[in-house]
Amino acid sequence: MGRPATKAAARLTGQGAGTAERAGAGPADAGTRARILDIAERLVQVRGFNGFSYGDVAAELGITRAALHYHFASKAELGETLIERYAVRFGRALDDLAASSGSAPDLLRGHARLYREILRQERMCLCGMLAAEYQTLPPPMRAAVLRFLDHNETWLAAVLERGVAAGSVQVAGSARDTARMIAGGLEGAMLVARPYGGVARFEAAAARLLAGVTGGPAPAS
Repeated sequence: MGRPATKAAARLTGQGAGTAERAGAGPADAGTRARILDIAERLVQVRGFNGFSYGDVAAELGITRAALHYHFASKAELGETLIERYAVRFGRALDDLAASSGSAPDLLRGHARLYREILRQERMCLCGMLAAEYQTLPPPMRAAVLRFLDHNETWLAAVLERGVAAGSVQVAGSARDTARMIAGGLEGAMLVARPYGGVARFEAAAARLLAGVTGGPAPAS
């Protein structure tokens, strides 16, 4: 399961992926737009959406704020585009995992490795960070965050249902409830592991979380 999971993680953490060119814009404009998104994505994953300004992005890119507004009229528009791009990459990473034809436990472990690779880069899940700021976000961004979370839970629930049918996983209650537990547990494990640096704390928490579903041995404390 290592190779498919690695491929999926590379797709998710790759920068500049899936950025659509602005209608009528040339390659230079599209390249600038992609770099704006890359910088803003990193800032959100490290500081949060409310922790950076257009001035921060402009300074890193070496352009004026007016140039930023040419590509994204408002920070809210930039934020919504960030979520949409991230959701596409995350969805493709999940597709890569599903295409591996691994067992349900393998798919669940591969899913957890996506979060591990983000944390390894000293970042947080983009939508996990935004969920923490949910009440302060513009309505379109709130809706986009919810779409991401719902899609992630739907994928997990489908994997769990497949595992239950094959006898390889056990769920208490519905697959949807268990999917929510896993998604929330992984996001929380990232948050708590972050101050300690490295990924060992996250890996231990994720392994214990999944052991309760797959029936495998839990890591030693």
